[in-house]
Amino acid sequence: MSAAPIEVSATYDVSLDILWDELRHIDRHVNWMSDAESIEFDSDQRSGEGTTFRCRTRVGPFVTVDEMTVTSWVERQCLGVEHRGLIRGSGAFTLTALNETSCRLDWNELLIFPWWLGGGLGARSARPVLRALWRKNLRRLGNCLPRI
Repeated sequence: MSAAPIEVSATYDVSLDILWDELRHIDRHVNWMSDAESIEFDSDQRSGEGTTFRCRTRVGPFVTVDEMTVTSWVERQCLGVEHRGLIRGSGAFTLTALNETSCRLDWNELLIFPWWLGGGLGARSARPVLRALWRKNLRRLGNCLPRI
C-alpha cells in the first residue's frame, strides 16, 4: 500500500467561532462535501473523540462507505479522523484565527490505497483529483457560513 498526502486550505471572513460551529456538526458535512452522499452515526454520540460514523462517498463512478472515527477533537482548533474503509488513513481539519473576523482552515489527509486500486500509482493519480474536489468543498463550506 502507498499513501497519498493531500493538503488544501481556505480563508474565511468569519470568526473562528462561526467556522467551528459549522465544522463541529459532522452530520452537516454532507451539505458542503460534494463527495459525501450520506453520514450515519454508529451510536448516539455525534461529536468529540471516539465518535464513529459511516460516510457514503462518491468520486465520479467510484462509491465506497468510509468508516471513520474521530481521533482528535479540540474545540475551535482541530477535528481529526481515522479512515478505516476501502481507503485507509487519517485526516484533520485545523483552524487558525487570523484576527477577530477571519480564519483559516487547513484540511490534511494521508490516504492509503490498496494494491488492487493501484497502490502508489493509484494514490498519485487520485491526489490531483481529490485536491481539486476538496478545494471545491472548501468553497462550498464558505457558502454555508452565515454572512455578517
